[in-house]
Amino acid sequence: MLLSDSPPSILHPVFNDIHPFPPLPDINKESIRTQVFTHRSYYGRPNHVFEDHPQDPSPDNEKYEHLGDTVLGLVVTKLLLEMYPNLRVGPSTKIRALVVGNSTLADVSRKYDLPARLRLHPAQAITLRASVNIQADVFESYVGGLYLEQDLEGVQPWLKALFGPYATEAYKRVREQHRLPPLPPTALVAPHSVLSSPPPSPPQPRPSATPTTIGHLALFNQQLQKANRIVEWIYADGTGEGTKTTPIWIVRCEVDGEDYGRGQGGTKKAARNEAAKEGLKKMGIEV
Repeated sequence: MLLSDSPPSILHPVFNDIHPFPPLPDINKESIRTQVFTHRSYYGRPNHVFEDHPQDPSPDNEKYEHLGDTVLGLVVTKLLLEMYPNLRVGPSTKIRALVVGNSTLADVSRKYDLPARLRLHPAQAITLRASVNIQADVFESYVGGLYLEQDLEGVQPWLKALFGPYATEAYKRVREQHRLPPLPPTALVAPHSVLSSPPPSPPQPRPSATPTTIGHLALFNQQLQKANRIVEWIYADGTGEGTKTTPIWIVRCEVDGEDYGRGQGGTKKAARNEAAKEGLKKMGIEV
């Protein structure tokens, strides 16, 4: 087994008979399996190389690690959407960072005893094998190699079963950071019991007090400002027609003293907008 002084994960999920710790899926192709566990120190190749020669590709696991990191991010993000569908992006990002952070991945890697299978340069083996970063890297490499061999269908069920309990713990921790009261255990959705009921209907926009838009008015004013023309809005005498609670405002638009349009509406702005429509037509702008 690995050194006992490795830094512990800050997440402590509970695995039991209901949520057992899933077994490690096998990588069947020997060449992939060998490369998954080959650290770059084993061959001592230079780091600052732009691209390998086609006949001499790098035999270490860095490419698999890079691929595995992406696959992990995808699967965990989708898992959080399933477990907590109403979670906003900010908290979700914090939760995902805890779940796929190096301390968590290193903890998982040690549980599977993956670092013990690493091929390392003999002079650096003890130091590298005890490194949290290296322990996390080899787990990502394994995910990448498994994905390369079996695609998402072979990786996703395992990762969801594995990281569901970690996601639950991370959710509780981030919820505490937001100073929210803890939820009862039944409210913490397990990965296998994502609610299947249809989501609530999205909120409908409130009906506007005035059915017209104000886009014509903004465009009309913009055109007048470009041409340095002077506009005057002249309202009908009194408070308008209608009643005191639902008045109807009537306005006439003059540009440099010339009548450009008339309009009416439930507010002064709505009335100006209707007049602006006519003004835009007079200016040869059809909207």
